Amino acid sequence: MTVPANNEANNTKMSTPDTSKTTNMSDSTNISDANNISGANAASSAPDTSDTSVNALLERIENRTYNVGILGLGYVGLPLMWTFHEKNMPVIGFDVDQEKVDAIHEGRSYIKHLGTEMMQKLAASDLCTATSDFSRIPEADALLLCVPTPLTEHREPDMSYVENTARTVGRYLRKGQLVILESTTYPGTTEEVIIPILEKESGLSAEKDFYVAYSPEREDPGNPDFNTARIPKVVGGHGAEALRLSIALYETAIVQTVPVSDTRTAEAVKLSENIFRSVNIALVNELKIVFQAMGIDVHEVIDAAATKPFGYMKFTPGPGLGGHCIPIDPFYLTWKAREYDQNTKFIELAGEINTKMPRYVLRRTFEALNAFGKAINGSRILVLGLAYKPDVDDDRESPSYKLMDQFTKMGAKVSYYDPHVPVIRPTREHAHWAGTPSVTWDRETISGFDAVVISTNHSDIDYDALAEWAPCIVDTRNAMNGRPGVKKGQVWKA
Repeated sequence: MTVPANNEANNTKMSTPDTSKTTNMSDSTNISDANNISGANAASSAPDTSDTSVNALLERIENRTYNVGILGLGYVGLPLMWTFHEKNMPVIGFDVDQEKVDAIHEGRSYIKHLGTEMMQKLAASDLCTATSDFSRIPEADALLLCVPTPLTEHREPDMSYVENTARTVGRYLRKGQLVILESTTYPGTTEEVIIPILEKESGLSAEKDFYVAYSPEREDPGNPDFNTARIPKVVGGHGAEALRLSIALYETAIVQTVPVSDTRTAEAVKLSENIFRSVNIALVNELKIVFQAMGIDVHEVIDAAATKPFGYMKFTPGPGLGGHCIPIDPFYLTWKAREYDQNTKFIELAGEINTKMPRYVLRRTFEALNAFGKAINGSRILVLGLAYKPDVDDDRESPSYKLMDQFTKMGAKVSYYDPHVPVIRPTREHAHWAGTPSVTWDRETISGFDAVVISTNHSDIDYDALAEWAPCIVDTRNAMNGRPGVKKGQVWKA
């Protein structure tokens, strides 16, 4: 990787959303006006764009001279950069966050589970580079858009990141380029949002001058069994030629491509996957509440039911949904369905149940403290685990934030412990927690809390020590089950 001689020009201000929407190290960025920003030198020389025929482009993909551009270098974009790089494809990454660009050049990890070794290999490679200079977009043959698709405060799609990125791409779009949206979104986004913006900004025509496709990301951060290269890629093209190019591109790096009839179908696939999980998690969350009232352990029920070799899939309850997909994506379909006079009652009910889970945890914590003769108001409460899932540092949409907010609102003195998140980074929804450090893990610190609420069951937490140190534990993840040191009345399942 060629490191720029200086980064002075990279400090030029860009048009971005207001700071209340600042993201952490996710596929972070609202890419808008990037004019007059200089970046690193190209990973390779500018491509020969004289022949934009599909056959010529396919030949360049086969010969590994086809430059891949990735816009948004977070939890989706960075693994995608690495995956293409591993297959000897030249890659140029774009991000408005200069800190991430610098980290790639310097070989510093900013997503913990991806590790330092990968970053150092990217930094040492001549096949890839990263930049905040979007005027270099013409250097890429394919442009993969990996930017956030959050919800507004009214739980409607916030398309600002996608729209602003498309505008920036459109300003620099050239003939023969392939644009692929990977962000999760509602059916129709590629045709109704992306293509009109690209055509307006560039003066070019989709299918005739450039190609467009949709291929949803399927990242599962921290999953040791399935990295980007090993997860089949669903692809829908805006026209047959866009589909051919997209399949050829992904087949250089991904284990399998799954072509579907069009972009709308591909967009619907990703929503269906996540709605399936949301609905089933809502089911076991509701069963948890019902069985708890009956004095039945829902986890024992689920484990026994999972022994059935057919007709059952195991889902586990928790304190609420987390991550960038499941808490958000169902509402994208709910919003779009109204355009067709369709009600999504089942999906909305699942969302309602899952959204209420932090309140259930609050109630159980109230009951636990009351059993010890204490009130939430004035109590010291430790939330154990800030990341939304075990053994990663990904805290996007984590229910731990909702718990911390609710406990604080009730007058509790709230802290957190997470070995993967030593300090809270800025987030869109919970900026007021930014800069808060994790407490230390020792007997004196942990025993000083009136209640410890297990929100995320990291595998590297010493739960036996927790049983010894903490007087009261509210367990939302069944992490204390079977621990020999647990005392009667110490653990309250939630």
